[in-house]
Amino acid sequence: MIRELDQFYAKKEEPNKSCLLALRTIILEQDEAVSETRKYGMPCFCYQGKMFCYLWVDKKTTEPYLLMVEGDKLEHPELEQGSRKRMKILRVNPTRDLEIERIQVILQDALDLYRKGIVKI
Repeated sequence: MIRELDQFYAKKEEPNKSCLLALRTIILEQDEAVSETRKYGMPCFCYQGKMFCYLWVDKKTTEPYLLMVEGDKLEHPELEQGSRKRMKILRVNPTRDLEIERIQVILQDALDLYRKGIVKI
């Protein structure tokens, strides 16, 4: 029996499926206190139980993105705020190699917001 979380990934078509699975692995490897759950129908990653990022696919472009919950506190030119007040996204092109170091830096900066108490857990 496939877990509900795994179904999210299993239902995606390539190349998004592989891209999302790779992002999932990268996120979960950032800290042993990071866990995965499902909220609002999408994979949600928590640090010590507090939501810090999501994975989703843009409805218009059909490309994956990483949504940073406390994005307004992160200063990275790659992150897009758009009309969101608090969150920012990192778009990912599923047909190109992932920029793993860039993604890791953004994730570590996001986790540091929680580790340093800037965002209360």
